[in-house]
Amino acid sequence: MRHSIPGLSGLLAAVAVALAACNSSSTSVPIAKPLASTAGPGVHVLAQRLPMPGLGRERTLRLYLPPSYEANPARRYPVLYMHDAQNLFDDRTSFAGEWGVDESLDELARTCGFEAIVVGIDNGENERIRELSPWTNPKYGPAQGEQYMAFVVDTVKPWIDAHYRTQPGRESTAIIGSSMGGLISHYALLRYPRVFGKAAIFSPSYWFTGEVYAQTAAHPWPPGTKTYFYVGGKEDEESVPDVDRMVALLRTQPHAAGDITEHVVPGNEHSERAWRAEFPLAVAWLFDVPATAKP
Repeated sequence: MRHSIPGLSGLLAAVAVALAACNSSSTSVPIAKPLASTAGPGVHVLAQRLPMPGLGRERTLRLYLPPSYEANPARRYPVLYMHDAQNLFDDRTSFAGEWGVDESLDELARTCGFEAIVVGIDNGENERIRELSPWTNPKYGPAQGEQYMAFVVDTVKPWIDAHYRTQPGRESTAIIGSSMGGLISHYALLRYPRVFGKAAIFSPSYWFTGEVYAQTAAHPWPPGTKTYFYVGGKEDEESVPDVDRMVALLRTQPHAAGDITEHVVPGNEHSERAWRAEFPLAVAWLFDVPATAKP
């Protein structure tokens, strides 16, 4: 059974409606790039590219720092690790429109007091599909997801924790991705349950391999792991049944049922615009953000 999402009344619901209205159409066709960046003042592209051990590459990180970060030097923040960073903050660098992550979090900070750091990891472009798969699909060649996630956990996270005021514990660390990014985020919970305590898995590419179901059945979901599943009803015809199957499997496991929610939007396609509308709802659920304005 699909669960309704608590806490979406009042102000958060209004935010969601406004975002959806701005992004009501869906397309996977690349949009023309604007001349000016649409990234807000909290977004920073790190000049230092981090090496990726085991892959022989380097990777750019794009960070979002919350509005109070500079003014409140004693405060520490939860962290959202996200894939496909080119699509998160800026239409100029996106494939088919940005997620509006910075605008959504600025609004949650303003209205509800919730603030978080976002660490966006650029995708590998031609290597993207292999980097974001932990299991090999013969059509696409050897998987590189194990090395990619080792890079996130062993290189990126320690670097971020050393240079920014984070809350480093698993209860304050989320991983979020869509499509192949949803698949690798699922794997991250299986492989690194002591690192990630929350995940938003949008339109996951479970079609890529049946191994994801076998591995999930073999590795009980860790207690206290909050997982938000989203899928659009106008994606591939197997997308909703695939997510339904995974959610049903997880709800049979000890401790998992109360920490899982599934949100299906019948009219949505597989697109950044749909994920943009869903992002603030997922964050609010994962972090128990109250649907009330600040006094």
